Amino acid sequence: MNNRPSPIRGRFAPTPSGRLHLGNALTALLAWLQVRAAGGAMILRMEDLDAPRCKPGTAAQVMEEMAWLGLDWDEGPDVGGPCGPYEQSARLALYEEALERLGREDRIYPCYCSRAELQSIASAPHGLTGEGPVYDGRCRRLTAEERREREAVKTPSLRFAMPVKPFPFADGVAGPQSFGPGAGGDFVVKRADGIVGYQLAVVVDDIAMGVTDVFRGWDLLDSTPRQLALFEAFGEPPPRYAHGPLLLGPDGSRLSKRHGSVGLSALRERGAKPEKVTGWLAWTAGLTDEPEPLAPRELIRFWDPRRIAREAVRLPADWTNFIID
Repeated sequence: MNNRPSPIRGRFAPTPSGRLHLGNALTALLAWLQVRAAGGAMILRMEDLDAPRCKPGTAAQVMEEMAWLGLDWDEGPDVGGPCGPYEQSARLALYEEALERLGREDRIYPCYCSRAELQSIASAPHGLTGEGPVYDGRCRRLTAEERREREAVKTPSLRFAMPVKPFPFADGVAGPQSFGPGAGGDFVVKRADGIVGYQLAVVVDDIAMGVTDVFRGWDLLDSTPRQLALFEAFGEPPPRYAHGPLLLGPDGSRLSKRHGSVGLSALRERGAKPEKVTGWLAWTAGLTDEPEPLAPRELIRFWDPRRIAREAVRLPADWTNFIID
């Protein structure tokens, strides 16, 4: 499954469910800077597996807004490349092949739990901050006869059986990280409705596209042990991971419409210049000392992961004054 045409390969992989907001733009900028500072290749991949969430035309809008910011890519839905297609919805055969392999190696199992059963599990302690409660593995212990009886009345999801071992790794921003044995419990790699799980798809794609470096938001840090377990199952080396800060509103909550014009399109309509946005984002992340207008190409010389904030950044109440004249 491996294809590595360039020594350093990074990616930005948004879900085209809406227009980019400042938080998305910050992650895209930092991922781009990491790759360009190393002279590597940038991949743009659309994670559009969940069709009900993905709106028609949104992927094109995302690409247009990234181009407006000054972020380019070497491979992607619009320009193609040696590892395409670059939309997950067009890569379903690869995911099914991966699931078949995991099934042959007895690494996945059917889960017949109802919504009520899963809600009862939700009262258990959470194993990972961003991944929810630990699944207790009840369907993993079913006999063959019990599975046949349950399959007669319910289509199962498929869960990956997490190895009972620790998963330490060196994060490019946060430093050494370690998650305990079976971190987060067994997780879904294919839903009962047939939609392939995020964890499986992203690992299969990162392997197939030869991704060597992943820079993403802090909210995905807890996904790392699960993805490391999948890389191990496929016998492939994982990429180097780095997790950057999340942007919070002035009230300390996740960015949303109540915080004003946090979308790039809204900022553009109010007259914001792209170099002001990218320069300001670099400053909020800790790369520069002042929020001066700087295009992405001008920011490459400032790249230093040691300077990037290791905690969420709360926007000041007057944050728009930095971007809009």
